[in-house]
Amino acid sequence: MPLSEYFEMSMLQQPTQREASKPEAANLQRCPICGGESVDFLQAPDRFHGRTRVYRLVRCHSCSLVWQDDPPNHDEMGQHYGADYDRAIAAAGEEPDRWQGRWEVLSQHKSGGTILDLGCSTGEFLAGLKDSSWALYGIEMSDEVAKKAEARCGANVFVGDILDAPFRPGSFDAITCFHVLEHLYQPREVLVKVSEWLKPGGIFYMMVPNIDSAGARTFKSYWYGLEMPRHLFHFSPNSLRKLAQSVGLDEVSITTDREMFIESSLRYLLEDISRRVGIERRPLAKAVRPSLPFRVVRKAFRLTVFPAVSRLASRAGDGESIHAIFRKGKAGGKD
Repeated sequence: MPLSEYFEMSMLQQPTQREASKPEAANLQRCPICGGESVDFLQAPDRFHGRTRVYRLVRCHSCSLVWQDDPPNHDEMGQHYGADYDRAIAAAGEEPDRWQGRWEVLSQHKSGGTILDLGCSTGEFLAGLKDSSWALYGIEMSDEVAKKAEARCGANVFVGDILDAPFRPGSFDAITCFHVLEHLYQPREVLVKVSEWLKPGGIFYMMVPNIDSAGARTFKSYWYGLEMPRHLFHFSPNSLRKLAQSVGLDEVSITTDREMFIESSLRYLLEDISRRVGIERRPLAKAVRPSLPFRVVRKAFRLTVFPAVSRLASRAGDGESIHAIFRKGKAGGKD
């Protein structure tokens, strides 16, 4: 069966234990950005942990924002992260080439001053700015991780929710937020804070997954970037632009970067196929480090197959990661 047909079939065969409580169209939530009407988008479980509970996404008919209509509450959300997730994120953050491009982009817009990294994790991004003309600040939910960040880069890290941070208005020349906004329950309120904390002319540099990307359109509920239920909101360039405009931030640039997540997305698909025929496979959260021969083959696959896949994907849609820079207007409304 062609993969495209399997994707379509799987969308019709998603688990239906929550269908009885599914709201009628007239009662669907209004868009938190523009107030537009929402329509059904898709359903998916937590494939990273191999769990079966299904979460439902709706999409704004007007601005294209996508969000969960029934997310876990704050008290429950911690169980959807855990040590396995933290380990995966830490490993990604330690990749040597991950931050170089971000430092270069930042330097094109600001050469120094006071910078705040939202969701700074262990401080790998801020560490690249250490001993420069930047004064470093971060926000991190975990006290343990925040201590690692302070030790790693010497930043002043606030531990807690972004909305509770006590920074004064006009404190920062730059604020960064890399793959964090999609995890937040109140993204618009956070951007209100960002606008408030920025100095006039300050920049907000951020990244989020692109729900309108080729990868999302190809893999649908199997797309690794969905990260259900940890990703509460899913942005397109259009919805992100409207969100920034709604809090008074001016667009400098919005681009997309090709990041197919093809290995993990295919893994999710194969796990589901196996489950349907009675074969249980280890979920990605419990995956063990592959053997050296496998890593060699995977490297060759990435060097040969991925470029061709990327060229084909460009015909299906934009890149999987949105890179956006916004600026707070100077006094008098001029930049």
